[in-house]
Amino acid sequence: MVVEVKVSGLAFDPRVKSHVVVLKEVEGERVLPIWIGANEAQAIARELAGQRFQRPLTHDLVATLVDGLKAKVTRVLISDLRENTFFANIIVERSPDVLSIDARPSDSIAIALRTKAPIFVDDRLLEHQPQPEKSEAEKAEELRRYLENLDPEDFGKYNP
Repeated sequence: MVVEVKVSGLAFDPRVKSHVVVLKEVEGERVLPIWIGANEAQAIARELAGQRFQRPLTHDLVATLVDGLKAKVTRVLISDLRENTFFANIIVERSPDVLSIDARPSDSIAIALRTKAPIFVDDRLLEHQPQPEKSEAEKAEELRRYLENLDPEDFGKYNP
């Protein structure tokens, strides 16, 4: 089952020094955070703010190309999460053809916003809340705590 979502906001996660786009159910309270790159966050933020530029940016260009080909982005589907990586598809229709294009969720969201296409998420992704990868400092701190709590007996006896 898929659930329609909207972009609820953008944030910066200082723990991993990465931007997060927050998707929220249109008819519900569940949210899905997706960690994205700075450029993608900027593209989404600019569209949300209604900023226009003299020259088209990449996502604007894609929207213009689809329109110029007499096609339409009918929806975006964030479909899977594997090894902390989200997967998405942009669904483009040009009668009678329907094309599903594999894309990063951040690009898919930026294009959906520009083409006014709805965004959907596989329901099971809203149940599973992903965690960002730990920073090197966090990993080092965990290792330090682990080593401090080791008992010398854990190593056994040294026999030369």
